[in-house]
Amino acid sequence: MRKSFEASKRVRKDDQLKKMATLSERELMMELRTSPTGLKSEDAARRLEEYGINEVSAQKPTPAWRLFFDAFNDPFVYILILLMVVSFFTKDYDASVVVGFMITASVVIHFVQDYRSQKASLNLKHLTENTASVMRDGTFNEHPMEEIVPGDVIQLSTGDMIPADAVLIQTKDLFVNQSSLTGESVPVEKRVGPLKEQDSNTTALDLQNLIFMGTDVISGTGTAIILKTGANTFFGDVAKHATTERGATAFDIGLKRVSRFLLIFIGVLFPIVFLLNGFTKGDWMQAFFFAIAVAVGLTPEMLPMIVTSNLAKGAITLARKKVIVKELPAIQNLGSMDVLCTDKTGTITEDRIVLVEHVSPLGEKDSQVLEVAFMNSEYQTGWKNIMDLAVIDYWKKHGKNPAVQQMTKVDEIPFDFLRRRLTVVLKDREHQWMITKGAVEEMDEISTKAMINGEEVPLTPALREKMQAVNRSMNEQGMRVIAVAIRKDVHQDATYTVKDEADMTLVGFVGFLDPPKASAVTAIRSLHEHGVDVKVLTGDNAIVARKVCQDVGIDAARFYLGSQLEEMSDEEIIREINDVQLYAKLTPLQKARIIRLLQAAGHTVGFMGDGINDAPALRKADVGISVDNAADITKDASSIILLEKSLNVLEDGVIGGRQVFNNMMKYIKITISSNFGNVFSILVASAFLPFLPMLSLQLLLQNLIYDLSQMTIPWDHVDEIETLKPVKWGIRGLLRFTLVMGPISSIFDLLTFAVMWFVFHADTMAQQGMFQAGWFTVGLTTQLFAFQVIRTRFLPVIQSRASRLVTFGTFLALFLGLLLVTTPLRQFVDFLRLPNAYWGWYAGIVVLYLCLTQAVKRIYIRRYHEWM
Repeated sequence: MRKSFEASKRVRKDDQLKKMATLSERELMMELRTSPTGLKSEDAARRLEEYGINEVSAQKPTPAWRLFFDAFNDPFVYILILLMVVSFFTKDYDASVVVGFMITASVVIHFVQDYRSQKASLNLKHLTENTASVMRDGTFNEHPMEEIVPGDVIQLSTGDMIPADAVLIQTKDLFVNQSSLTGESVPVEKRVGPLKEQDSNTTALDLQNLIFMGTDVISGTGTAIILKTGANTFFGDVAKHATTERGATAFDIGLKRVSRFLLIFIGVLFPIVFLLNGFTKGDWMQAFFFAIAVAVGLTPEMLPMIVTSNLAKGAITLARKKVIVKELPAIQNLGSMDVLCTDKTGTITEDRIVLVEHVSPLGEKDSQVLEVAFMNSEYQTGWKNIMDLAVIDYWKKHGKNPAVQQMTKVDEIPFDFLRRRLTVVLKDREHQWMITKGAVEEMDEISTKAMINGEEVPLTPALREKMQAVNRSMNEQGMRVIAVAIRKDVHQDATYTVKDEADMTLVGFVGFLDPPKASAVTAIRSLHEHGVDVKVLTGDNAIVARKVCQDVGIDAARFYLGSQLEEMSDEEIIREINDVQLYAKLTPLQKARIIRLLQAAGHTVGFMGDGINDAPALRKADVGISVDNAADITKDASSIILLEKSLNVLEDGVIGGRQVFNNMMKYIKITISSNFGNVFSILVASAFLPFLPMLSLQLLLQNLIYDLSQMTIPWDHVDEIETLKPVKWGIRGLLRFTLVMGPISSIFDLLTFAVMWFVFHADTMAQQGMFQAGWFTVGLTTQLFAFQVIRTRFLPVIQSRASRLVTFGTFLALFLGLLLVTTPLRQFVDFLRLPNAYWGWYAGIVVLYLCLTQAVKRIYIRRYHEWM
């Protein structure tokens, strides 16, 4: 199958490391031009100049001035700037000032929120200087990690960070934590020499004699030769893809589509309004100003501010729930997200190993197995690994025999990688007991009997087969299994050797799991109910991941391994991608590839992870989610940082994102459809009126008063039904909504025109101020109260109420509009006093308009099964 260029490069790099892992120590020394006494200082300096500093650059913070100018990078801001410039050069200063105010307010809000988010993110970084023990000129000394070069010989011990990719030449009980790269929660054994058995699925990360930058030593010691440093390391390859610019997200694409829709709308209507008024009125300059005012009126001028205010309020709300929003559009992308890809460890599991089973050789629960395992773990003097700690913790909660804590220790045979087991010798009042635990295969080799129902019975082939079935069953459930065995009174000496580990009685098996979080089941079920498909992308093995998926309600009947994906084309993966929920043994760039292909299949994708191996996927996703204790490079690649790693918090974010989107669409749909209706009314009026139906200043003031009332939208309630499904930017739906709901306002505009013309005889140039005041009042009132009707698919006020702040904003805007019409202020905008009889017609028109709007809304929802 055809592979991508990037995939080919990754395979070559992987193959290079695997090849180096097969070389002998002498061959390695020759290949890297080094020696057992390390490099000379002069040689190391030359190599530092040749290979560069051993560091991986994370994303640098954006300067404040750049954040400010980036706030202008918005399609709607571009439209408003264009209108402001045209208004200014045509000396329509009123319009240019109003539009300039809208641009300034939007940009300032956007800048302040972005600056605060970046500052909070930077405060989470923990900057420390790390060193490594490096042999130079024949002696080991501490050197800054940045100065390490290929060919350096380094020494490792418990707690050390591994400074670069290296091959081991000497080890003693070395365990390394590779979870940041692989997602595997259990420390990995490392020793000299490559794996004896390798297949096509084996990657460099699987090799026992290779260690990698970004991992750390859990226990033991080792000596290694540096192979690759800086950007050439496995970690560096990850970082290169993690610090690239995030591509256009669903939010960006949707906003551009709406902008394009509006530009086409304006491009069509502007010349029509200009030419129609120019020919009918004869005043081409006034016609041009009016056409500009109509263009401004048709544009939802406050959209950048409304969008930014909605997102900023969402960010503040999420901050109270321990969520830092680094990139404001990520909130809306959360609402649009229909696929969540997540790492397994620590996200849907607890990121800790617990004892879950202690069974007899035949698979029955047995308290003696727990007692024997506890004595081995408790009395050993070496480093207690995470399984020892799990046994001890479980015993403290469930152990019932205090006698096991009153034994006297005689001797100990430490763990080593050849035997893969550990023995302690204890003494009670009557006997000496050898107690051994270790890998199942190695324990089977030294056992000749098994403990069945309290009796020792010979290990026959049939019994061994049953025991293997028990072990296999536990493995298939995702458990890591060890066996425990005992031997009584081997001899009376106080010194035991490996030779004594023979003729033992196998007592049973102990199983361990990284258990799923209790909250994960309900959180994933809720995400499914809200239309979000959850997929697991992990570097861990498929058996463990599959068990965890089954436990939390994710269908893992089918899965793909990273090695299988490498052999598949993008088209083949896309055909399968919607039906497969589990992908295991993935490299970081394979995770990013899956996300890219999900996006290509039309999905809005979120990714949640905290390991270095997750950084490229976080950068590629529409919304990347990490946690505060993640690596700096991982947080840099994220758009949202959780201070508490919980899917429940993420669920709150999804619902919050949908509420933000819904409130934005209220403004966009209502404003565009209403403005479209007004423009249509103007076109009709321009054909028979001897004057303009409304002056450009009057039209701008009407829009400004209405838009100021809409600043309360971020605080509006959202009906629960609107948050049940992912939200999408739909231009077709927006156009349909505009063409259906817009003409309703036109009908009542024309009715208002008729009333002002025929009833109140506002039909001359001298009476145009009355005509304009009458339409201004009806237009503003219907637009304000239409929001109350259109904001919900239910019956307004009775079944769904707007927030108090929105209601207050509506009535405040109405008060300002009436103040402008009914007081001496009207003379400043060329309005004339309205007759008392007007107000009865005004009330009737408004009520009829609202009733018809509600009726059309119900028909629309019944036919198209959508609203906001």
